[in-house]
Amino acid sequence: MWQARRLGWCSVLNLCLATLALTSCTPGPSGSGGKAKKSIQNRGSDTMIEVAQAWSEAYHEANIEVSGGGSGVGISSLISGVVEIANSSRPMSEKETKEAKQRTGKTPVLFEVGYDALAVYVHKDNPLEELTLDQLKEIYRDGGKVNSWSDLGVSVPGCLDGKIVIVSRQNNSGTYEYFREHVLGKDGNFKLGTLDQSGSKDVVALVGKTPCAIGYSGMGYKVPGVKFVKVKGKDGGGVLPSISAVHDSSYPISRPLYMYTLGSPEDQVKEYIDWIRSNAGQGVLEKVGYVPLKPEHRSKAAGNAGTH
Repeated sequence: MWQARRLGWCSVLNLCLATLALTSCTPGPSGSGGKAKKSIQNRGSDTMIEVAQAWSEAYHEANIEVSGGGSGVGISSLISGVVEIANSSRPMSEKETKEAKQRTGKTPVLFEVGYDALAVYVHKDNPLEELTLDQLKEIYRDGGKVNSWSDLGVSVPGCLDGKIVIVSRQNNSGTYEYFREHVLGKDGNFKLGTLDQSGSKDVVALVGKTPCAIGYSGMGYKVPGVKFVKVKGKDGGGVLPSISAVHDSSYPISRPLYMYTLGSPEDQVKEYIDWIRSNAGQGVLEKVGYVPLKPEHRSKAAGNAGTH
């Protein structure tokens, strides 16, 4: 009896050991081709944070960990080797490129992943319909001559003193740099007293609850409490931000959105960027409210990758 019981326990033990061995040899979760999923760190532009998160949720071939902080934060994190991909709404500076080469021995590689129209927002009750680039400059620049809504020929309901409340971005933002360079001029400075926000969404939210306010942010952040203002360049009439207006260059303040890697990306990082630039990834970008790459500029990655 004892020996039979002992043999029974031995059988159970052997079965457990066999199961444990089989389990330890079985691959964990994997992407396509049986490869173990890689964890890819992706940090940077607050303008791009919503689309970056949407891409990470739609793509299932790797674990994409997304964080913001601004274009400068993303680029410095890339240079430090903390992330594999930096999101940026501006090109890297010559100084940043040189530092990356010195510290890592690798040259940063740029990938254009979409476009953003930098919309001009006012409160939904503001009757203003159009601004020229010169008027926008006079609102925002140090020493600018436009300080009240009456200077633009409008009276804004709920704005009791008529003074324009100027909403901007913090100076580590690629959006801030783009606006300063393309609206104020390379040597231009912002007026003192601007209300500087840390994120694109924060700019729009503040304008939406402040009748006297004006702000600039990506067109994908529009909410019911605000409206776009047409922007008039040097030629032609005022234009609202849209996909077609960006593609035909009629909207005067639009810009590319970038991803940077140190050296040419490989393996799953390359596959992820290829997917972002494919029809599938560009469809996600457009759904979130950004401007996709033209079809002829997209990658030939499998159109359904990551969307199953």
